[in-house]
Amino acid sequence: MDFRTTAGTMLALAAMLAGSTALAAPPTGPAWSDRTLTPEVRAASLLAAMTEADKFQQLVGAAGVVPELPACLGARHVPGLPRLAIPTFRITNGPVGVGQNDCVPADPPGRSGMALLLSMDSARATALPSAITLAASFDETLAASFGDLLGRESRALALHVVEAPGINLARAPQAGRNFEYFGEDPYLSGTMAVAEVKAIQAQGVIAMPKHFVANEQETDRMRMNAIIDDRVLHELYLLPFEMAVKDGGAASVMCSYNSVNGSQMCENRHLLTDVLRGQWGFTGYVQSDFFAVRSLAALKAGMDHEMPGLRTASPALRTWFTPENLRAALDRGEITQADIDTALRRRYVQMFRLGIFDRPLVQTPLDARADAAVAARIGEQGAVLLKNTGGLLPLDGHAIRHIVLVGKADYADRAVVGGGGSSQVIPFGTVTPLAGFQETLAALRSRASVSLVLVADNNGDLDKAVAAARAADAVVVLAGSLASEGADRPDLRLPKGQDAMIEALLAANPRTAVVLKDNSAVLMPWIAGAPAVLETWFPGQEDGRIVSRLLLGLANPSGKTPVTYPVRAEDLAAYTAARFPGVDGPDLRRVDYSEGLQIGYRWFDAQGIKPLFPFGHGLSYTTFRLDGFSVAPVCETRAGPVKVSLVIANTGHRAGAETAEVYLSLPAATGEPPRRLVAFRKVWLAPGQSRRVEITLDPAATNHPFSVFEPTTQSWRVAPGDYRVMIGVSSQDIRYVRTVTIPS
Repeated sequence: MDFRTTAGTMLALAAMLAGSTALAAPPTGPAWSDRTLTPEVRAASLLAAMTEADKFQQLVGAAGVVPELPACLGARHVPGLPRLAIPTFRITNGPVGVGQNDCVPADPPGRSGMALLLSMDSARATALPSAITLAASFDETLAASFGDLLGRESRALALHVVEAPGINLARAPQAGRNFEYFGEDPYLSGTMAVAEVKAIQAQGVIAMPKHFVANEQETDRMRMNAIIDDRVLHELYLLPFEMAVKDGGAASVMCSYNSVNGSQMCENRHLLTDVLRGQWGFTGYVQSDFFAVRSLAALKAGMDHEMPGLRTASPALRTWFTPENLRAALDRGEITQADIDTALRRRYVQMFRLGIFDRPLVQTPLDARADAAVAARIGEQGAVLLKNTGGLLPLDGHAIRHIVLVGKADYADRAVVGGGGSSQVIPFGTVTPLAGFQETLAALRSRASVSLVLVADNNGDLDKAVAAARAADAVVVLAGSLASEGADRPDLRLPKGQDAMIEALLAANPRTAVVLKDNSAVLMPWIAGAPAVLETWFPGQEDGRIVSRLLLGLANPSGKTPVTYPVRAEDLAAYTAARFPGVDGPDLRRVDYSEGLQIGYRWFDAQGIKPLFPFGHGLSYTTFRLDGFSVAPVCETRAGPVKVSLVIANTGHRAGAETAEVYLSLPAATGEPPRRLVAFRKVWLAPGQSRRVEITLDPAATNHPFSVFEPTTQSWRVAPGDYRVMIGVSSQDIRYVRTVTIPS
């Protein structure tokens, strides 16, 4: 179809397609404002009315005051065209809450576009726990709550796009943005992404899974060239995106800074067009990461929308989709008007589909109190009880007289809210650790007191903390490792002498619990002497409330580790320089994903390395029993659905949740690692309660549970042979195994 057809012709076509005998333009407003037309027809009608200058302007972002919201100054929007009733199109970051967004106060004026992108004056929102916390919940309903909050707050702030979820994999624990992602497993990542995307878009807000694809590190991210076997790429790094597109219906995808196998991602026609649109049927649009475009070749490759569109003096931060560049490329025949129309049509269809053209650009108040409660619930359910020797936790608020909180200021004196970089959220308020414990003790009507002792970054005053620990009934060490966009962690050790601090405090008082706040796995040289360790990731604005309720038993930890914790850094797959952070070259930094399919727990299983804490591990304040396990059928005439069933019982004295994890071992001839996660189910149970859980493993599912990817045919294949179905409570704690045979 020629999308330069007149608007009248398009309306006639719309009437025919709709089967209407009297469909015509509405009495007022442009034709494309008619909500009875399909998004596709409305987009085509709009394009037919646009001039070339209109189209050039709409392909790229710009900075300035938002006309519909004069109090908002931003650099994350595409200015609207009132003549055509095109609203200003507004974008925000969002992996851990509505991040730096498109509304910095317009007064005082004079702020540069670059300053607006990372402004701490952005509109306030709820600072959620990190995305890896959500992954640790192993709970799709919680992921939907996370996405619902993102969508509601974005819509209330008159924002149209949330750049979330982040679904790159935690290939290396040192990666600076692991807190934005869902851990090391592609199926877990994809499952959480699908639930979040659906919930965001149910609010009429576009979700944007990112960063497509293989953006697993921050070191030289703009020059990084990931060398990945095509089978590995599809089975691991592309899989969460495939699930988000096919099952989640994602309206957009963000292309990343890095290159894959020599092709920069925003110019990678094979992945953006052949795979994303051809193999997966994606009908949405692709936006660049900010300043990720390298040339106008991106438009031909399948990248539709450039952001942020600022013109800077830096060659590395250049805007390509300018009117002069586009006009020159058209004159040279490098691009066509059809390329421009296609890019705009893809975005406009999604904007019409989600009602963005049909609602006024008006901000409404957020329900900060209700959303804070959602954030607290997510943080509680995503916390992982790694160790609890002798039942030290939960602490008895009625038996204890005094609790001392100890740690560095970063973790003990303030709430750990998100990570650094563009995902930073500006909260309405935060709950510090001390305030949280005071509040929870009051809720328990406990007479116990709590005090805070801060330790200098150089441990120069550690003796003071040790003395306080000796005098306390219980000690809570608040430790961690901050992380940020733009930089990877230097190593897996806790920074600022925290290991020495923890060892000294453990020696001073045996009733010491360690609380970790970090973005992925860390080393724990002191673990043998620690009776209890609680992983809380980055808890967000409700930090103190989350931690205190968990430690004092008002909430029961139910999280499972979405990453594998190594005993030592040398145990990791991405330990060599060639694998992480790569070897710098004259043009690009080469990073070899030569560990292949052996990422995370798959590496530890394949290499026979015992981890400190395995993937999927997590304790509770109660106990559970798994039994009644069955699999049917055990022999398939073809690759059909397999039904898995088991009973989970709470055998303890507290309400809590257990997660049944289903792993699959493929036939040896496939060359797959020993097991892959293919399903999970989290069940909440009262003391003494039991429940039967039934799970279907469908070979036709989007996550391809039984299949391997064949690069030569660019398709998935189920191999004949024996498939071992395993039920466990971690990748290392397998309780039952059954074999299903698929004949040739």
